[in-house]
Amino acid sequence: MEVQCYLFVLLGSTLFVDKSRDRLRPAINLFLKDHRRLTNYAWGAGALAYLYRQLGVATRAGSKGLCGCLTLLQAWIYEYFPLFRPSQLPQSLDAPRASSWISPRLSGGDEARQRLARYGQLLDELSADDVTWTPYGRDGHTDIPRSLYTGPIRFSDIAEGYDPSRCLRQFGYRQIIPGAMTVPHDQYRPASGSSYIVFWDLWVNQLWDNVAARRLDLDFASRPCEHPSEIVEEYVDWFLTRSHPRITHPTDGEPQPRPLLVHQVSYDFLLLFQI
Repeated sequence: MEVQCYLFVLLGSTLFVDKSRDRLRPAINLFLKDHRRLTNYAWGAGALAYLYRQLGVATRAGSKGLCGCLTLLQAWIYEYFPLFRPSQLPQSLDAPRASSWISPRLSGGDEARQRLARYGQLLDELSADDVTWTPYGRDGHTDIPRSLYTGPIRFSDIAEGYDPSRCLRQFGYRQIIPGAMTVPHDQYRPASGSSYIVFWDLWVNQLWDNVAARRLDLDFASRPCEHPSEIVEEYVDWFLTRSHPRITHPTDGEPQPRPLLVHQVSYDFLLLFQI
């Protein structure tokens, strides 16, 4: 019982964090009843599904925060964007990658506002050359075959789509127009509240157990790229029809230029948003 309680608190305060402060999701306890099965669960996929859901919730009007495994999100930023990386310690290959970063000690007040403004300027000036497109190497998918799995990933009642064809550049392949994703057959979004519910067909729940049949064939889908940010010619047109068409400028009370259409922004800046 003591071990079960410890793991319940550990998982609830690291991988599956919510905004309730001193409360934990009861669904976590369902996976801890038999400690002998703990190694059978895909905790990484579950944490990623939960984080995807929280990122979706955070985009809703009225949302004032973000939860989930933010250590995972922060480590992802460090891996892909060298401009925002802190110092890093040398580490053995079998150690967790995220533990090598040295978190800087940050202060608040005016210094925090200046730092935020600086980060905004760096984001505005980012180019394709400022992105590490293949931080795990061009052959990382051969070491972890499930990284090419296509279909929903789940944690308890949460299921989110996962499609590696939408980020082929991180495998060293030219980005193509991805195919249609597996989607739920129904969904419910309450007018109030911070969550939403999706309903999947029963056969979808079995996809994770058939990775061989659901594994993306990189050589069939695309080809190795010569430049890390390479895309097919039609990709930009496809992207523009599925993203916000305008980038707005911050305002400080003074008149600002009209927002730019996305296709008027530099090409490298556009590529950044589909890593």
